[in-house]
Amino acid sequence: MKVLAFNSSARPVGQSKTLLVLSRLVKGMAEAGAEVEIVNLREKKINDCIGCFTCWTKTPGACIHQDDMTRELFPKWMAADIVIYASPLYHFTVNAAMKRFIERTLPVLKPYLIRKNIKEGTTHPLRGPHPAAVFVSVAGFPDESVFDALSYWARALTSRGNNLVAEIYIPGAEAMVHHWRGEEILAAVEQAGREIVLQGSVSPSTMQQIKQPIDDPDLVAAISNSSWKAMIAQGLTPAEADRQGLNYRPDSLDSFMAMLSFGFNPAKAEGRKGVLQFAFTDENPQECYFVIDEKSCIPHAGRAEQADCIVSGPFEVWADIIQGKADGGQMFMEGKYTAEGNFPLMMVFGKN
Repeated sequence: MKVLAFNSSARPVGQSKTLLVLSRLVKGMAEAGAEVEIVNLREKKINDCIGCFTCWTKTPGACIHQDDMTRELFPKWMAADIVIYASPLYHFTVNAAMKRFIERTLPVLKPYLIRKNIKEGTTHPLRGPHPAAVFVSVAGFPDESVFDALSYWARALTSRGNNLVAEIYIPGAEAMVHHWRGEEILAAVEQAGREIVLQGSVSPSTMQQIKQPIDDPDLVAAISNSSWKAMIAQGLTPAEADRQGLNYRPDSLDSFMAMLSFGFNPAKAEGRKGVLQFAFTDENPQECYFVIDEKSCIPHAGRAEQADCIVSGPFEVWADIIQGKADGGQMFMEGKYTAEGNFPLMMVFGKN
């Protein structure tokens, strides 16, 4: 089986979440025996379709442009068994680079109009076999519904050949690399690649794993907004902030809950389970708690019915700790906050 994957992200390795997800998908495909090639569209010269219809009349099946699309990509596209269209979500559909590529596949159609029935409407006949399709996309918004327009378009695009194999959409993708649940989702994407090659579809259980939310959408929005505020204040782009190791500061209960839960490290949580309660002793007291298991950390606002460890202190002290301005152990020794109960529950956060 030949799999040809087109990546339309403009970001390089290490920044592109589209490429991150695509790489795991094709890894699973390759492990299942497929011959896989990834094409980065940003590296190719592809002219816009100019609507001249030369490919329909003068040179049937061949475009007038002599560029990378005509000389290399279109023949490979025609010869592939499965084509993966991987694009970041821009304005609720694929980005310009992917749209340009797809529009240049016009020569696969013949100009004649065919009406199958009232429901399916009018279409063009195919000039040759149309490769099966997999659509992959990521978005910053945490809501799955952000992909509704893209999904509708993908299904319409592939309706001629009835050959849409799978749609893999990841909302909240910018948070995926920082959250403990991100690896679970990527592992499921990898499994989807194996299943597509071996059985021609993605199982419902694997798709359910892929579709699991990174975190509560309100918390994702809170941590995102705090991050943007910090980058704007420092005059940094996201890539520059990553290179400089910019530490973000929680500015609300929601962003505190998000940042701490994003910092959960399953490797440090082995053998630890319980409820960690935070009670902030400010002028306007607030509380939240984290239900911790060996593989998960679920945040909640308010007071738990029963807590195994209770941490009390000013919100700003913990904002300093999370931002890296203060050491948590030192702050405890200096009496800046108190902790009672199962202390090891506090040790499940952080990379090291």
